[in-house]
Amino acid sequence: MTALHTSRVAALFPPGRLTLREVGLRDGLQLVRRFPDTDAKRQWLMHEHAAGVRVFEIGSFLPARGFPQFADVGDMVAAVKALPGARAAALTLNERGAEDALRTGVDEMIFVLSATEGHSQANTRRSRGEALALLARIAAMRDAAGPDAPVLTAGIAMAFGCSIEGEVDAGEVLRLAEACARAGADVIALADTVGYAGPREVAALASALPRSVGDIPLAMHFHDTRGLAIANAAAALNEGVRILDGSLGGLGGCPFAPGATGNVVFEDLVFLCETMGFDTGINIEALADARRIVARAMPDETLYGALARSGLPKTAAWRVSRVPA
Repeated sequence: MTALHTSRVAALFPPGRLTLREVGLRDGLQLVRRFPDTDAKRQWLMHEHAAGVRVFEIGSFLPARGFPQFADVGDMVAAVKALPGARAAALTLNERGAEDALRTGVDEMIFVLSATEGHSQANTRRSRGEALALLARIAAMRDAAGPDAPVLTAGIAMAFGCSIEGEVDAGEVLRLAEACARAGADVIALADTVGYAGPREVAALASALPRSVGDIPLAMHFHDTRGLAIANAAAALNEGVRILDGSLGGLGGCPFAPGATGNVVFEDLVFLCETMGFDTGINIEALADARRIVARAMPDETLYGALARSGLPKTAAWRVSRVPA
């Protein structure tokens, strides 16, 4: 990785600055039976941007015949790039996907590998060693694309427990994160894929990760399967993690956790961050406009959220929008 590319990583993820990545347009749609058309997705995107959201995971570079909900991923990257200050991230799981991603000018490629062999084989039919080798090849493609190439994030699924193998040793997760860094990842993300984590486990891994990977930016991705996603996000923030994922209305899910709820609710995550002293620049009340679009486009999907149910407290001084000009 060149010094110029290192500067690009720092520009997209400035050290110490909070980044909230809204993953509803990708993770939120991966298991739905009915999904929004491209026009509805653009409306979703534009309303969230108007509310102050700036980082969006908008799809996957996967075959359209198997994943029709992401057939318009190139159009969605273009839609994000047309919005001032907005950035597009997308799932990129193989070399063909990386080629397509590099052509679109996406800002962030996200490659996911598993903390356990059982989940790795079940999810992608490859070993963890094979996944690491593939990550290194995608990193080489990024390097060949020049200093303006996308940031490459390595996401480690099942990092806090696996629905196939059960317990996941924290030391093994740290070793895998270090291997991802050696393979060329710009960002390391840990995912509580099936909602096994509690704040203590999150804090322990978040505090230990810098000793394994140095100053590489760290991200965390929580599912609310057992109701602890917000508590886990708070624990991560307390340990210095500054990149967090959430999904509008808590959309999402995992095929390895049948019946589980989805990601941490994005609106509630913004509220948490504001109560902890972070100026997110996001107008929580304005997110309701995007939520209504989602509800119309996917009437069979359950939308979650404590704020959607109860509203903001009347005493909150930050009720006034802080959306950047």
